[in-house]
Amino acid sequence: MIQETLQLVLSLSGRKPARAMPRRLDKLFRRLAETRDGMEAQETEDLIWGLWMTHPNRDAEERLERATRALAARDLDAAETLLDRLVHDHPEFAEAWNKRATLYFLQGRDAESVADIRRTLSLEPRHFGALAGFGQICLRQGDRVAALFAFDAALAVNPHLAAVRAMAAELAAEGAKTVH
Repeated sequence: MIQETLQLVLSLSGRKPARAMPRRLDKLFRRLAETRDGMEAQETEDLIWGLWMTHPNRDAEERLERATRALAARDLDAAETLLDRLVHDHPEFAEAWNKRATLYFLQGRDAESVADIRRTLSLEPRHFGALAGFGQICLRQGDRVAALFAFDAALAVNPHLAAVRAMAAELAAEGAKTVH
């Protein structure tokens, strides 16, 4: 599953998001990539997350909010129930898939998390959170090369992810040490 997802990650450049994704995201991603101002980058990232959390169906949006609160409270059973129904009822809702991938990651259910990351990226190929999450799974599975590719892909979309940049630099330095 990791290798198939890595192939997807490597093919994301230039892929278009699903039609359900708000078109305002295009401008925000351009601004995120171009800005050098840390405050503007954080504000832009917050706007992107805000748009990812929205849905034209108010009930779907409210269920995602409840699931997110349940995740934050570590009420994983409640979060799973909400997210399972949400992805079933609204399979085009990329952030619902991403939140369920996060839930599975927290539970150590890596194969299921990767499957939901794949679905998230098929709907929103610019989802830097899903890309970084995939990198974390690769690390946990011991695939440092795949993790580096995933982190680099996340940074290509959002160059302002300091923790991801630090992990990528550490992995790149380890790779440089092992080449000689």
